Amino acid sequence: MSKPNYGDIARHAGVGTATVERVLNGRGGVRPDLVAKVVIAARSLKYPRTLPDTHRGLLRIEVLMVRPETTFYRRLSKAFERIAATLDPLAVVHRSFTEEMKPEEIAKRILSTETPRAGLILAVPNSPLISAAVEAVIVRGVPVVHVVTRASGNSAEFVGIDNYAAGRTAAYFIARMAKVEGPVVALCHPIYQVHRDRIRGFSDYFLDHPGPIAFEWLGYSRDEESFSAETLSIALEKYPNLVGLYNAGGANSALISVLRRHPRGRDILFVGHELTDYTRTALGEGIMDVVLDQAPEAQAQRALDLVLRRIGLTEIEPDRNPIRFITITAEGL
Repeated sequence: MSKPNYGDIARHAGVGTATVERVLNGRGGVRPDLVAKVVIAARSLKYPRTLPDTHRGLLRIEVLMVRPETTFYRRLSKAFERIAATLDPLAVVHRSFTEEMKPEEIAKRILSTETPRAGLILAVPNSPLISAAVEAVIVRGVPVVHVVTRASGNSAEFVGIDNYAAGRTAAYFIARMAKVEGPVVALCHPIYQVHRDRIRGFSDYFLDHPGPIAFEWLGYSRDEESFSAETLSIALEKYPNLVGLYNAGGANSALISVLRRHPRGRDILFVGHELTDYTRTALGEGIMDVVLDQAPEAQAQRALDLVLRRIGLTEIEPDRNPIRFITITAEGL
């Protein structure tokens, strides 16, 4: 097969031959997005001069997350870092964090045009400001992937577990494993749609299976240590015969500490999310009974696969099914 020429590359990239010539000869004066199209086209046609050194890192994939102090988001960030090291040098993955409770700042970061992006991966909460920013970026033609939670309605691809099913699973374990009759409470962070989905699944299970073990109360923890501990303490006072606790969000370490100190702490069946050093220890101690881990490493891989497919660096079609969450008990450690 003969070597592809500038015309072949131009047709494949949807640009003119003059643009191809400028890009492949490093003459500059071409918009970054057009440079990327030319390089991708040249690579796919196996043109021998596809990647001059000056064109390395042409495609910037930005990952925006929150709460770097939490184990889950540290795991997610580390996963993106490890996967990025294996990618084609044409793609650069840039990870950054923003303030969870500052939607205006998150929206500003999403809308930023300071650095050209080939794709945007978001692990941030939902709000009207953030949703509007996401919609605006999508209109610009930038591929957007939501990971862990949705930052806007049904726009763009979503990578995550089936959170409704996770909530129902938590309710199933509590209803089937609790040894005595009594009330059940749940905690969540209301700004996250996925937490609300988990609570909806949790509640629906008990509505579908009425009985002596019933979901009685929902507390809002904000996923913050001191507030979570205080909220659980209120629940323990309100329901002295509490038999089950489901934490749909984070701050498990604070809840574990409260239960360790409470005289009935080991009698309450506790289901929470994410396998960490402290939830692993709590499982071993009998403070926690079930951990539902949502595999952030798998979510990071899927999110990058979707962006790479959209920008033309791979022809492999990623799986669109929800990420499988992992159920862990003390016997599975």
